[in-house]
Amino acid sequence: MQGALTADLDPALFTLIGCLLGLLVGSFLNVVIHRLPRMMERDWRLHCAELRGEDLPEDQPFSLVRPRSRCPACGHGITVMENVPVLSWLYLRGQCSACHTSISPRYPLVEIISGLSGAFAAFHFGYGWAALGAMLLIWCLLALTCIDLDTHLLPDSITLPLLWAGLLFNLSATYTDLQSAVIGAVAGYLSLWLVYWAFKLITGKEGMGYGDFKLLAALGAWLGWEMLPLTILLSSLLGAVVGIALIVVAKRGRHVPIPFGPYLAAAGVLVLIWGRQLTRAYVGLL
Repeated sequence: MQGALTADLDPALFTLIGCLLGLLVGSFLNVVIHRLPRMMERDWRLHCAELRGEDLPEDQPFSLVRPRSRCPACGHGITVMENVPVLSWLYLRGQCSACHTSISPRYPLVEIISGLSGAFAAFHFGYGWAALGAMLLIWCLLALTCIDLDTHLLPDSITLPLLWAGLLFNLSATYTDLQSAVIGAVAGYLSLWLVYWAFKLITGKEGMGYGDFKLLAALGAWLGWEMLPLTILLSSLLGAVVGIALIVVAKRGRHVPIPFGPYLAAAGVLVLIWGRQLTRAYVGLL
């Protein structure tokens, strides 16, 4: 059931607002994707130095907002006009305005995906808390996907607040009832935790990280325990298809680790939007 906001809004206008908001959020997500792993690494170094009794280095402040964004090649400060989502990249032709170093096309791609997902959530769910929650979930999953692809990390600073947010949204049964959300969070964590230890006991190796447990727990809090089997099935299928393609087409070694977070995230989005329909189709096949 969708939680209603205080006033109606024209669907087309709400969809446009969702798109524009998504573009702006996408620009911020690029900052999160780039800086958050470095912030984590910096904190680990400081913690290790503290445990060794060493003097802590006086590093410059480094957070999601400080220092100001700069070109990593020449240090040119990014101006406001150079930070307009998608349009700035196109205007600059994918290059730094100062040193002409190439700017990765992933920056505008993240902004485009964020904008389109915001528009689709607004269109699909309509004006209400369900649309806003869907935007929040999809944007967080987008950031987690990119970070996991880059570093094989799923930061607690995103997964754990995402879990609590899912429970809060379901206080009013936005996506599922609260009981199902709580059971989903517990079952989501324990299901992959058991798989992890079973695989480790059999092979002596770690098949996945603890971040995967927390991400599935967060998805369980948003979608409910009933959607967990479908989420796990879809993520496993996506992972298998992509993994086989990488081995066959890209000649990637069989023993090269592949992050599982992106497949969980993709499955979570599919279940969020089409979970009931997919479940009915799956049960119909059986």
